[in-house]
Formats: sequence, structure tokens, C-alpha cells
Amino acid sequence: MRRSARFRFVGVLLCFCIVDTLPAASGPDDATLLSSFSADIARLAPQTIEPATARIPRDNLTPAGYYKNTLWDWDSFFIGAHWANQNSADAKYLKWWVLNFAGFVDHSGYVAGSITPKGPLPVVHPIVGRFAIKPFLAQGAYLASERLHDYTWIAPVWDTLQRVDSYRQRTQFDPRWGVYFWENAMQSGADNNVALSNDPKDRDAILAVDASVFALREDLAMAAIAGQLGHADAAEKYLRRAAALRTAMLKTLWSPQDAMFWNRRRDTGAWIKRMSYSNFTPLTENLLSRNAARAMISRHLLNPDEMRSPYGFRSLSKQDPDFNNKPIINPYSNWQGPVWINANYLNWIALRRYGFLPEAHWIAVTVAQMLERDIATSGSMHENYDGDTGMGLAPTAADSPGGHFAGFVGWNMLALDMLQCEVKHENCMLLVLPQTAAH
Repeated sequence: MRRSARFRFVGVLLCFCIVDTLPAASGPDDATLLSSFSADIARLAPQTIEPATARIPRDNLTPAGYYKNTLWDWDSFFIGAHWANQNSADAKYLKWWVLNFAGFVDHSGYVAGSITPKGPLPVVHPIVGRFAIKPFLAQGAYLASERLHDYTWIAPVWDTLQRVDSYRQRTQFDPRWGVYFWENAMQSGADNNVALSNDPKDRDAILAVDASVFALREDLAMAAIAGQLGHADAAEKYLRRAAALRTAMLKTLWSPQDAMFWNRRRDTGAWIKRMSYSNFTPLTENLLSRNAARAMISRHLLNPDEMRSPYGFRSLSKQDPDFNNKPIINPYSNWQGPVWINANYLNWIALRRYGFLPEAHWIAVTVAQMLERDIATSGSMHENYDGDTGMGLAPTAADSPGGHFAGFVGWNMLALDMLQCEVKHENCMLLVLPQTAAH
């Protein structure tokens, strides 16, 4: 590991925590659930690794099942984080994911957020637009390097990471407001998020909470990498930018009266008061005071009339007029109500960060039980679930090739990381990034 002689970062990405014993949820006891769920994930997990091809030079990570053979930006990040958390040597997959995407970055810093066996999506796709990669590449590079105890592999692609960052600054940062925006809902990954828009006449129009949080985390990861590679000035630049973004988010996107972060229109500044999963992403960072964060969680995330359902946290408030649990996957996956495991994982981090330990235990056990039932019934998993019944939604057999249920694995494996943390107090992956530098 190469370090600057006068500059190093304090902090690690993986946090291993001990918590008090908490009440077990109904159903099989926690240890039995962990044993059976671990075995099922061990059987399904290899499906997420695809061998290198002529176009994709290294083994790559895919959601498997319905999405087999296609790399996605945040999907692969979360899949790789799971592999790295289970075995540090397997952080190689996250490293290769970074290098695979880095190899497709063009001279402007653009790379699509999806790579197929034929190569990246077109620069302008008829449905998704530019679909530039989400801010996860540096986070993946940082996590892989921490787990592998090696940063030297990043040096040859450091300029590429900076080029990707510069492209994002030029195309997705609004200097007037000081925060970030998505081109459309599709680019965000929450395909039909009602707090955004897919109207081709209204692209780049909405200041987005999640885009700003992910960019903030990317700044922190870039700063950490720069420090490790000996680029002290660059590290300081990214830390200053992260601090400015924090301030702007609180000024522009936070409503103390509502105890909520909201998206806003770029043109008029009008608040978009639609409560989606994305409103809660700032809780993975320390933007709010502890009291303000706890109030937000108590008032909204844990409210059964809004985000909390019997089987996990919804992707859209139950009070929203567009709330539904339809099994949609084409042309958009449905983020207008169903329970998504990656979103629940981020909410679990928030619960642990702000001291809601019984609730963190509840969500880990509840999600694992739901997935375990799905695996027992279908042999695989679904990408999302009905929060009121716990039943898998998409993909359906009718959506799948040949009319046979294709399944889904992907970031659902994060449920195992949560369960291991809650039951055995191991593998507590809280995605904590260094916040400050030491000289």
C-alpha cells in the first residue's frame, strides 16, 4: 500500500460492531435462519460472476437471472461489496468491476452505466438518454483497495477516475444550487421514481437528493484514494468539495419543518414533496444532527402509513397517489412502492447509525425470512417484493425468456450481510467513508 509521507486518511470502510442481544422476530430462530439462508446464498452467489469476454476483459459482476450477462453500475457495486465483505480476497471482483468500466471511459470522461456483452449502451439511448454512470466507481475502488490492502492498482486509472468525476461535474452539477441532478429517473437506477421524471422534454430538470448523496460519497472516496496515492492537493480538493456539498444539501434540499429531504425543480426551486426511498439516502452520511436524523426516521421511515411495511421499507410512501405494488420490469422496474433489498440495506445502515437497534434487527431478520421463503418456493429470488404480502413481484415467468421464471440474485445478497451482523455481530458492513484527513 502506497501512502503519502505527509498525508494519510483516518477511517476504514467496513465497520465491525457489537450490539446488545435483541428480541428475535417470529419464525425460525435467528441462528437457524442464518444457517439456512447462508447456504442458499452460497449456492446462488456464483451466478453473479460472469467470465471475461472479448469485449469485457475481466470476470464481471451481474445481477444474474433476468439480467444475466449485463453489468450495471450500482448493481455491481453492491454485489461486489457483498463479495468483498464475505472474503477479502474476493474484493478482486470489485476491483475488476472498476477496471472493466474504466476501460470504456471515453476522452470526455463519459461511460455508460450499463455494459452489455456487445459493449456499453449507446451514448444516447432512445429510452434512458445518456445514462452516464452513477457516482459509485471511486467508492468501489476504495472498498476493493481497503479489503485487498493494495492501492497500487488504482494508479494507472487514477486519471480516468478524475476524468469521470470531471464529466459529472460538467453535466450533473448545478452551481446555482450547489447540488447534483440526474438526467432522468432511469439514470438514477430507481427507474420510475415519482420524485424524478422520465419525460424526454424535461431532462436534467430536478435537483436530486440521492444524486447529491452518492456524489458526496464519491468525493470522500476520491479524497481517500488521492491520499493513498500521494496526491495531497487532490485529496484536499475533494474534501473541500464534499464539505461544500454538505452545506448546500442542508440549505437546498432539507426541510426542517417536514423533517425530510426533498427533491426540487432546478428552474423554479419548487419543492417536489414525493416521499421516495431516495429521500432517505442522506441518513447513510452524517449530514444531520442525531436528533434531527432520529426525528426523520421516527416520523417517516418507521411510520407504517408511509415507508414501513410488514415486510420491509417501501420504495414510495403508502400515502403517495402513485403508490402501487405492480410486478413491472419492462420498460421500467417498479420503484413506486415495492420493497427493494438495496434500499432496505441503506435504511438498515441508517437505523444502526442513529441507534434504532431493535428496528435494525427487525429489518435484517424480516428481509432474510422473506427471501428464504422465495428461494424455497421459486429456487431463486425476485428483484422486488410486495411489502404487504411479502410475495415476489418481478420478474414474473411471463417476463422471463421462454416463459420460465428467470430469477434474480444481485444485491439481494446484502440481506446476508445484514443478518450476519445482527445475529453473529460479524461482517457489519456500514459503508463508512473517511471524513477527515490527518497530516
